[in-house]
Amino acid sequence: MNGIKMYAMMTLFIILLLFHAAPIQAAPQDEVAGDTRCPVCGMFVAKYENWLAQIRLADGEVLFFDGVKDLLVFHFHPEKYGKAAGSDIREIWVKDYYTLSWIDGRQAFYVIGSDVYGPMGKEFIPFASRDAAENFKQDHKGEKILVFDEVTDDLVQSLRAGARMHHGVK
Repeated sequence: MNGIKMYAMMTLFIILLLFHAAPIQAAPQDEVAGDTRCPVCGMFVAKYENWLAQIRLADGEVLFFDGVKDLLVFHFHPEKYGKAAGSDIREIWVKDYYTLSWIDGRQAFYVIGSDVYGPMGKEFIPFASRDAAENFKQDHKGEKILVFDEVTDDLVQSLRAGARMHHGVK
């Protein structure tokens, strides 16, 4: 009986250790040091609080970006910025344009082609709901609403270069 109890205790200990070592989705990090730079463009991000976006890597490191566009550049090519492939990206957080609340970037709706520009020019404008995105699109001459899985590297690069959107995006 003593051996069974010992086995049960060891199993419980291992389960607790694994649960503690692999956190479930955490809340976004609100504190941004004044000297924090975007890993993509090098801008100081703290002064663009309304445009902040962040990625939490599997190792717990949080990277801040001065907008969704640079976050997406990193998402598609983390190796260019000294990080492993996208499977190491645990969480993506963006700020809803109207409420400025953090929302899950993989669940957001993004308006592209609007008359609203971010710190680095053309930007993906995030919203928690499709209705809010539709309202913004109408009010600000947006071209299209996308969900995260519809965003392509080509589209990100076209906005980054300031080029006219193409590849069927209108």
